[in-house]
Amino acid sequence: MPLLIVDDSESSLLALETAVRGFAGCVVESFTNPLEALARCQAVDFDVVLIDYMMPEMNGIEMIRRLRRQPGYEDVPVVMITSQAKRSVRLEALAAGATDFLAKPFDPLELQARVLNLMALHKAQLALADRAKSLDMAFRHATEQADMREQEIIWCLAQAMASRDGNTGDHIERVANIAELIAEGLGLDRIQRRNIYLAAPLHDIGKIAIPDAILQKPGKLERHEIERMREHVPIGVAILANSSAELSRVATAIIAGHHEKWDGTGYPKGLSGDAIPIEARIVAVADVFEALCSDRPYKQAWPIERAYEEIIACSGSHFDPACVAAFRRKWPAIRALFEHGVDEDRSMAISNG
Repeated sequence: MPLLIVDDSESSLLALETAVRGFAGCVVESFTNPLEALARCQAVDFDVVLIDYMMPEMNGIEMIRRLRRQPGYEDVPVVMITSQAKRSVRLEALAAGATDFLAKPFDPLELQARVLNLMALHKAQLALADRAKSLDMAFRHATEQADMREQEIIWCLAQAMASRDGNTGDHIERVANIAELIAEGLGLDRIQRRNIYLAAPLHDIGKIAIPDAILQKPGKLERHEIERMREHVPIGVAILANSSAELSRVATAIIAGHHEKWDGTGYPKGLSGDAIPIEARIVAVADVFEALCSDRPYKQAWPIERAYEEIIACSGSHFDPACVAAFRRKWPAIRALFEHGVDEDRSMAISNG
């Protein structure tokens, strides 16, 4: 284990070297100049450092301060060797980062015992740090695997629902990507954007309980059919009611609020403005735009430019103006989803966080 000694006295340096050089596996490097010693510490990771207090160019306390600022030396044991018995000196040295003290003139046996103990301590610290790093890597891997399984389940459920509703996987993927782009345009952080991207495909999960005759009816729905269709919102909320996961909370907010309108004329609760969760306001824009651009049993797809103009026209009535503004800012990327398809690299980046 490498050990560093810094003392401006050649005789003291020799005495210290003699006392510690016999340790098994111990490689000693000595310096009379503290600046040269600090420079050497940038190239070598010493396990224990012995520093004299009284030195002409820089005293031991200042050297300890500078050493502690160097990467890798935050926790390395440092012993200050001093003939000073003043309490103020010891307190200042401790504040600078000294681990232990050794009085001059020193006892070689005491020095050996202290250095051996500090070497064992540092070795244990390094082993603990390695263990913590390994556990952190294992935890991250397990979390990534869990996230991947969670995403797979979400997409399977969403695709199953989309097929009943006369849609394809492209529909739910475009809704997810448009919602994430709007969230990005609003300045939401990475975790919020990822949760919206993953939860958006579940916005119509409650339609699993709506009869096919209503879901796939080619003509206009009757009043009682409209009421039955609207039941998909509380049904979807109930499906996720028993989950405490953050992603489920986001999905529930989207399911419950994506048919609400900014002006309060939506359903099921007639919420307005900021009372509608931001996740739902975002997905409302994404869902309506994608629906306008898609063939449905009751209508043909609109040209994307016409659908774009409809979203802009409904700002402040159907949609949150801030979400529409973000939609406009992200329009080139949104239009590309329809012209060139979903960017798989982007989707993977979002899902991987």
